[in-house]
Amino acid sequence: MTPSRPAPGRPPRVHHPLFARFYARCSAAAETRGGLGALRAELLAGLTGRVVEVGAGNGLNFAHCPAGVSEVVAVEPEARLRGLAEEAARRSAVPVSVLPGTAEALPARDGAFDAAVVSLVLCTVRDVPAALAELRRVLRPGGELRFFEHGAADTPGLARVQRGLDRTVWPLLFGGCHTSRTPLAAIGEAGFDLVSYRSFDLPGGRPRLPSSPCVLGVARR
Repeated sequence: MTPSRPAPGRPPRVHHPLFARFYARCSAAAETRGGLGALRAELLAGLTGRVVEVGAGNGLNFAHCPAGVSEVVAVEPEARLRGLAEEAARRSAVPVSVLPGTAEALPARDGAFDAAVVSLVLCTVRDVPAALAELRRVLRPGGELRFFEHGAADTPGLARVQRGLDRTVWPLLFGGCHTSRTPLAAIGEAGFDLVSYRSFDLPGGRPRLPSSPCVLGVARR
């Protein structure tokens, strides 16, 4: 694929080797024990055509892509996770290409995709508006954005905890992750139309973790 416009210089390097090892181990275990596999299947259900996934991590979404998907282009900036995603791509039932790159500068032309997927990634990108603008650019008119993200709590106590953690240790420990971002608002502000979504805690029950409040849904360009 050829970008419709050149990226302004080289994208910043994303290098979180310790977090990448931790995430690879924990995310694989959470597929069954934490119910993430079912959520990934819900996220991707009914997708068709060409799909771009941003922040593909270790490629756990690939196994849940429905047969109607003709191609997945997966962008992952972290080298260790990208290597694991390449292994997952070789096992996938649908064609998957794994590319280096960042959400703020996608290697694709305007309108190249029928759908886009973000899965627990908007918490980590450096510039959320720029990332969503790029996703909107590479989607065709009417294309879908599928999202599964965690974000700001709806209770004052946990929201204060999130803001404090985001200013101190959380991004350092968890690969640049921020707990108090507002993905639904950001998606709307980027010009997407929200089609449907549901909010829930992951894991459910008490105590609520800083990363517990989640939202999963569909928006349209």
